[in-house]
Amino acid sequence: MNIRMHKTVKNRRNTLEAELKVDLSNIGAFTLDEEAASTRNCENMIGVSQIPLGIAGPLTLSTINNQKSTIYYIPLATTEGALVASVNRGCKAICQSGGASVDSYRVGATRGPVFKVANLKESNMLNRFLVEHFTDLQKVAKATSHHLTLTKYMDRGVGRYRYVRFIFDTKDAMGMNMVTIATDAIVSYIKQKTGISCLALSGNYCVDKKPSWLNVIEGRGIKVWAEVTLPSSVLRSILKTTASKMYDVWLAKCMIGSAMSGSMGFNTQYANVIAALFIATGQDPAHVVEGSLGITTTEMVNRKDLYVSVYLPDLMIGTVGGGTGLATQKEALNILGVTKSQKFAEIVAGVVLAGEISLLSSLEEGSLARAHQKFAWK
Repeated sequence: MNIRMHKTVKNRRNTLEAELKVDLSNIGAFTLDEEAASTRNCENMIGVSQIPLGIAGPLTLSTINNQKSTIYYIPLATTEGALVASVNRGCKAICQSGGASVDSYRVGATRGPVFKVANLKESNMLNRFLVEHFTDLQKVAKATSHHLTLTKYMDRGVGRYRYVRFIFDTKDAMGMNMVTIATDAIVSYIKQKTGISCLALSGNYCVDKKPSWLNVIEGRGIKVWAEVTLPSSVLRSILKTTASKMYDVWLAKCMIGSAMSGSMGFNTQYANVIAALFIATGQDPAHVVEGSLGITTTEMVNRKDLYVSVYLPDLMIGTVGGGTGLATQKEALNILGVTKSQKFAEIVAGVVLAGEISLLSSLEEGSLARAHQKFAWK
């Protein structure tokens, strides 16, 4: 059975049904633009795998530079019962606490080729070339796309290898396709001028779609922060806990527990929330592994209130390109009302904060298992 010989989604699906003697009628029921999805997003397409979409909110957020609050409703695509309800409770706690404050910083998308050099002398020669010809490399990158700017780089040598991490501003696109094409042009230029060959366009110095301390330390994509102080009244009425009890769980789980296990994420469930948001809004789900890296902190205030913050150093997202052009994902972005990737990143931080608050309180007051029995085991 040669799937590639079939030119339409329906023909491929019908062929599979006949060959495997299975019913694929649900996979074949979808509203997406078949031609666009099958040519831009998915090869050998046979249909659509659908995931339930829930809504959480309202969530009230303001930036550190603009104290005017904005209300958001959050689309979450998930098959995990209790997740949307949990985030919804966190949103309620934030709203009743006066809203969360958010901030962001664009680091840029990275691509990290590795070059094979003859010896240390040639490795140092490549290092000097990068320093002296960086403006030329910027021009080479810009020629591949006017939506992209090469902003900086970092490089390291080890043995007969030279690793370079090129960093690009890709505006509102997540941008990995753009930076890959630009980096390919750059390494060709370097080969032309120095004779030094690129061994692999990605040498894992990017670091793309993998957990990495380099990305935690340097950042990648967009860095985001969110914070809120939960009054004792909100802790008591909505979260059914106290500041001191919630602090104890945070310390034991997010700090000591993460250190004991060697975890790179000092948080409760960033990946849960980010995966649901990413799938809903057309992000690359593989970048969830990077979004899961981050630190949640808590601090007692006036012995009865609780300050909670989240820091995500590695959020690879966009509002244009890739899966964001699919009809359902575009509608989910419309629910959020965002067109700028940095604003979107700030919303993600706020939603992650809501998820952290809710799960920490649930763990403290013992409702985690009950919630999953109620929502997931029906």
